[in-house]
Amino acid sequence: MAAASVSTSSISAVSPQVIATATLTVATSGEGLVEITREVARFVADTAAREGALFLFLRHTSASLTIQENADPDVRADLVTALRRVAPDDAGWVHDVEGPDDMPAHVKSMLTGVSLHIPVIDGALALGTWQGVYLVEHRAAPHRREVVMQFVGRSD
Repeated sequence: MAAASVSTSSISAVSPQVIATATLTVATSGEGLVEITREVARFVADTAAREGALFLFLRHTSASLTIQENADPDVRADLVTALRRVAPDDAGWVHDVEGPDDMPAHVKSMLTGVSLHIPVIDGALALGTWQGVYLVEHRAAPHRREVVMQFVGRSD
């Protein structure tokens, strides 16, 4: 087995001087991924963030947050298909008070998560070239979802 090449960059340390918080409201049109990268980046810019961490927290249990490819929309379609296979509506769920898609939505949310953290370096999100930030709506009907955004770090 070949050994991998591993290296570490120099360490950059800052003392946090600001905690900035805002809530982003996202109106979804039903099941699917809604890219929120631009709005999240705008929050970072508006806080004059330089170095630190951005924390995102979704205040719901039937939707989630993820970082995924933002170049090819087929990826998003395939992810929705994969999540439907993992937690189908017709799996015989006991909890169905809010409809047949509610319990599968809770399962999908548990698997994909409701929080993210993204490093902020030189005032920008440290995302990879093809990465975007998405709210994933797991319910069939439109919803209004709230994402709490919080930057902790150094600002200008």
